[in-house]
Amino acid sequence: MSALVGNVGWMGWNLVLALVPLGLARFLFGHRPRPVWLLWTGGVVFVAFLPNAPYVLTDILHIPADMAVAHDSPWLAAALLAQYALLVGAGFVAYVLSLVRLERWLAERGLSHGAVLGIDLSLHALCAVGILLGRVFRFNSWDVLTDPRGLLGTLTVPHPRTMVVLAILFTVLAGGAAVLRALPAIVNRAARSV
Repeated sequence: MSALVGNVGWMGWNLVLALVPLGLARFLFGHRPRPVWLLWTGGVVFVAFLPNAPYVLTDILHIPADMAVAHDSPWLAAALLAQYALLVGAGFVAYVLSLVRLERWLAERGLSHGAVLGIDLSLHALCAVGILLGRVFRFNSWDVLTDPRGLLGTLTVPHPRTMVVLAILFTVLAGGAAVLRALPAIVNRAARSV
């Protein structure tokens, strides 16, 4: 039981950070016109915080240690897995909804489908880099302002293994977002066929 309670603090913080880009997307990319300076400033903050939403996918790295604590209690193990599933699910849904809000806003301003797709893929790539910077180098979104030298100091020619990790992260983000977007249509078709 202590593992469940012990996770609440860091999971709660990671969930708050995961919801920040969704709040920014709703504010910036809503139907009300925003001043250009606010869109640019807010857009930079949005991009800086966007990796926090899918970052929670990497929190599954903590599961083995929690399962070791719960080895004698199947109920605790099930509760811990549910806790992780809720965190990962909420974070990834926030990620996809943030992107969808931005994509609709861009399309409403006349950007072509190809341009929107290019921006979307670029954001997946930037988020993969952001997740790596957060998980491996322990940087935070606000380090863009508070520690730009430290952040830039880590940006070197990546090791081949790092490129593999980035490619996997990009694939998970792009593929997972595509699946999550397709899910409502799949559910509707399945419901009609029953």
